This record gives sequence, structure tokens and C-alpha cells, in this order.
Amino acid sequence: MKITHVEAIPFAIPYAKPLKFASGEVHVAEHVLVRVHTDDGVVGVAEAPPRPFTYGETQVGVIAVIEKIFTPAVIGLALTEREQIQARLNRTVGNPVAKSSLDMAIWDAMGKTLGFQVTELLGGYTDRMRVSHMLGFDEPAAMVAEAERMRDTYGITTFKVKVGRRPYSLDTAVVRALREGLGDGVEMYVDGNRGWSASESARAMKEMTDLGLTFAEELCPADDVLGRRWLVQQIDVPFIADESVPTPAAVTREVLGGSATAVSIKTARTGFTQSRRVHHLAEGLGLEVVMGNQIDGQLGSMCTVAFGAAFELTSRRAGELSNFLDMSDDLLTEPIEIRDGELTIRPGAGIGVEIDPDKLRRYRTD
Repeated sequence: MKITHVEAIPFAIPYAKPLKFASGEVHVAEHVLVRVHTDDGVVGVAEAPPRPFTYGETQVGVIAVIEKIFTPAVIGLALTEREQIQARLNRTVGNPVAKSSLDMAIWDAMGKTLGFQVTELLGGYTDRMRVSHMLGFDEPAAMVAEAERMRDTYGITTFKVKVGRRPYSLDTAVVRALREGLGDGVEMYVDGNRGWSASESARAMKEMTDLGLTFAEELCPADDVLGRRWLVQQIDVPFIADESVPTPAAVTREVLGGSATAVSIKTARTGFTQSRRVHHLAEGLGLEVVMGNQIDGQLGSMCTVAFGAAFELTSRRAGELSNFLDMSDDLLTEPIEIRDGELTIRPGAGIGVEIDPDKLRRYRTD
């Protein structure tokens, strides 16, 4: 069960429909496939989706830190030595996506070695999650049409709406159009990706009071400390901290400082080991939790559902698990499917997925 080799393989798959939001837009999934090899011949896999406009990581940077710093630090360690692995990774500041992908690949390898699903190793609460679909910037009619297609085709009835452009003339109008077009049978929340100011956020949320929103997420920057605290006191729905809480310590700071009342857990950002710590912290503090999406491919989405299904708290809400539908292709031998608004974990050990070697050869860029 000892780690013998780590691969970091860059690949690029175009999006059929680019996702646009306040802090950037994505046209091509320039991700990294991470593979952890053991002396037993087991190979664990995970996906690293760099987001330079959020965490400062790039595809080249993820590969460099894994190959030059993280791999020498973990070679020779057993898969079960997770705390030692975390301690060695944490000697390096930042690089959350690189650390998380390596961590998840190790968990996948451990599950395959022991013959258990990662969900079972983490907690085993259920085998599925309801799906929330993320709607990127577009004209109101186009966003309504996309939401209707997701509802009618996949049974999805929860939508996260990207806002953060012009709060009064455009964003609130989009959310209102969605509510009018979809009716009261769907759940909606908004995500500003820090695109509004605190005062703009307060006014926009007031204008949308009658729309029955479930959450508000990262409407204004967390480093606008006083404005963010003031905003959280103004609104009457839970305020989700997402990119402002990349570590358990950051969760503590934002929540105890009055800058958030809920958190988004992204396995692409905190892996399985750190995500478990965030989950337990949220559970102890009584926080609402949603499982977030980092515009993951199918492998990343299966990592998210593997973690989210493991605990009661994280499986309570719909997880953001559908944005792989916007990709033109993927790397898995067997594509994942959303049915009746749910995504189910795969049978088999580990994360339950296999990489198609032909597709990897086609899309890898090294």
C-alpha cells in the first residue's frame, strides 16, 4: 500500500457551452489528471481543475508543484498515512487544487486496495445526491430555456444562478424571469462570485425578496470585511461562503466574524481529507452546507458525489453536480448519467470510475 509513483497529466477538452460568471469565464477544460501508483499495482485517479481567477493556480503550476514538490514528499508513504501526507503537503503554502487532487487520488487508491467505495470509507450515509445545476451568464430567455431543458431532460429542480454583473438592470431581472418561467416548483439561489458591492447586494436581495431564494453566495468580496458583515446582517437567507473559505481555518474566521452563515464544500479545493474537516466543523457550528462545483468534469463530479453522499449534512441539499454536461467530451470509459434529478455513486471500489486510455491519448497535451 505504499506510494511509488505519481503522474500529473495535462489535458484539454472544449466546452460545448462556455460558462460565464463574475470572476471569469471558461471555454476549455484545461485540467490535470492525477494518478497515484502503489507497490501493489493499484492506481488511484482524481481530477485537478485549476482556476487562476479564483485561487491563482494554472495547469502548468499544478503539474510543477505535484512533480517537483509533492511527489518527492509522498513517495514511500503508505496510503493509510493520511495525516502524515497532509502534514507534508501543508508545508507548501496555497496550491489547494493540486493538494486536493493528490489527496483524492490517494483515497481512490486506498478504496481500490481495501475493496471499499470511497463513500463507504468516509461515512456511507447514502448512495446518491440530488443535483443542482449552475446557470452561467446569458440573456434571460436563454437562461430560462436552459433551466427548462435541465428540468425536462434530467429532472433537475434546483438551480444556482450566476449573478454579479449589473444588479438592478440585468441580474435581478434574470432571476425574476427564471422564477416566472419555472414556477414555484423549483429551488433557486444566487451566486455573485464577489461581483457586487455590499450595498448593491443588499438592494438586489431586497428587490428579490418575493422570489423565494434559498441562499445567497459570495455576493461581495470577503476582504470588504465591514461591508460583508453588514450585508449578512441585512439579508434573510443563509449567506454561503465559497471561494473565501479554502481551508477549515478560513471557515472559522468567516463564520465567527459574522461574514457567512453557510459554507460550500468543494472537493476540488479541499480534497476528501480537508473536506471532512470542514464538514465536521460545519456540523459542530450548525451551518448549512452545499456541495459546490469547480466546473469539474465527470471524474471531479463523481468525487463530489462520493463525498456528499457519505454524510447526512452534505446529502441534505442538492449538490452542484451537472456542469460536466456542458463539456464536449470526457475521459471516463463509462459516462455518468443524471436520472430523475439525482446522481448516484458508482458500484465498485474507490471512486468507481475508469479512465478511457484512447480518450486520454486524444486529449492529453503533454
